[in-house]
Amino acid sequence: MKIYTKAGDRGLTKLGSGVTVPKSHELVEAYGTVDELTSFLGLAVSEISGADVADDLLWVQRRLFVVGSILAGGPGEVTMDDVRFLEGIIDKLSIQLPPLHDFILPGGTREASLLHVARSVCRRAERRVTSVSQGIDLGDENILPFLNRLSDYLFCAARFVNHKVGVLDQPASPVK
Repeated sequence: MKIYTKAGDRGLTKLGSGVTVPKSHELVEAYGTVDELTSFLGLAVSEISGADVADDLLWVQRRLFVVGSILAGGPGEVTMDDVRFLEGIIDKLSIQLPPLHDFILPGGTREASLLHVARSVCRRAERRVTSVSQGIDLGDENILPFLNRLSDYLFCAARFVNHKVGVLDQPASPVK
C-alpha cells in the first residue's frame, strides 16, 4: 500500500466513512489537533524518565488514536472507564503534590514544559471537538469528557514531574 494518495494535492481528504471533504473541514481540524497532541505526547515520553508517567502517556496516546479514528468516521469507542482511569491517575498524582493557592506559570523542567505544551494543545483539541459536536453527532459522548480530563491530567503530570525533582511551581501573579 502506498502512503500517498494524491487527493491532498487538491486539498481533499477522505473520512473513514468514505466521504471526501476539504482538508479545512472542521472534523479534519479536530482530528488533526488530536494527532498533534499525540505527537507532542510522544515527544514528552521521549524525555520523561519516570516509568509511571511515561506508561500513562503511552496509554493516553493509544486512546487518542481511538479518538482520532472516531472523529474521522472510523471505528472505536471511548468509554467512561477511560475517563475514570484518568481521574484515578489525577487523584494519585494530586495527593503527592502541594496544594495550589494561585494560578501557576507553565514551565520548570523540560519534561514538565513539554507536558504543559501538550496540555494547551489538548485544550485546543477540546475546543475543536466542542465546535464540531455542536453541528454533528460524534457518535461517542465520552470524547469531550475524556479530553477535558486529559488536560487536567497533563497539568497534574507536569506539576508532578517538576515536584519529583524539587522544582517549585511558579505563581502566575507576581510575588509580593
